Amino acid sequence: MTDKALEISQVFKKRGATPVLQDVTLNVATGERVALLGHNGAGKSTLIKSVLGLTPIHGGSIRVSDAKPGSGKARRLTSFLPEAISFHPALTGREQLTLFAQLSGEKPDIAALLERVGLADALDRRIGTYSKGMRQRLGLAQVLLGKPAVALLDEPTSGLDPISRQDLYEIIDELAGQGTAVLIASHALTEVEARTDRIAIMRKGRVVADDTLAGLSRRAGLQTKIRIRASHNADLIARHIGGQRINGASVEIACDVGDKMAALRQITSLGGEVEDIEITPPGLEDLYRHYAQEIRQ
Repeated sequence: MTDKALEISQVFKKRGATPVLQDVTLNVATGERVALLGHNGAGKSTLIKSVLGLTPIHGGSIRVSDAKPGSGKARRLTSFLPEAISFHPALTGREQLTLFAQLSGEKPDIAALLERVGLADALDRRIGTYSKGMRQRLGLAQVLLGKPAVALLDEPTSGLDPISRQDLYEIIDELAGQGTAVLIASHALTEVEARTDRIAIMRKGRVVADDTLAGLSRRAGLQTKIRIRASHNADLIARHIGGQRINGASVEIACDVGDKMAALRQITSLGGEVEDIEITPPGLEDLYRHYAQEIRQ
């Protein structure tokens, strides 16, 4: 046995003569939250469908808690929230979730589950009257049924307002806390940057990066930006440390990670000439752009 709830090893898949997944290796451990990033057509949805057993692979292997995708055991252990979620419009939220519970053999408190996802006031309304965001919340309630070993979330915040997005990530944290391995396919870079443990980036069917945010940053070697706001004379600061004048009152420099502390010592030596310092390390958007372009070169 292994603590890797989801193991994807050297997976290859083609559509006709065109490869759509090429040597994809990606593992998600018990209780880990992994973001899967990539442009449309990068292979994210195909990979998720392969994990679900909905589409066959032509090489490599996928295991869900040591079970083969599509097997009865794998289906019982896996929850899935698709981006384009759809339910029978004539059913109420309570009826739909009760049906899901019966199919899965679970006996949860349906009203409490719907309250947890913010649908307490709509549990007996027909789903046909729900907004897209409300249907997304109902889909999340279905993910919460039982204790899945693996949760696959495809653009889970689609259609949700900012407060609902925050609520969703709190629920994802709860899932991970109870031991669920969570794989989140998303375009929302600023969201997953702070709410996941690891980030995998796909490009043209390949995983081109897979690491923590700090690890990705170290490997990319992107520079940190330091902006110094002058108390009196920005020209004086620029003469001492170089850099670029910003808005007449500030100076901005860029430095490698290993040079950051030396740059800060040089700045603090200016004493009262410095009013404030802002340090901006490379963000996920910068890293994503770096790794997505890397394979094109």
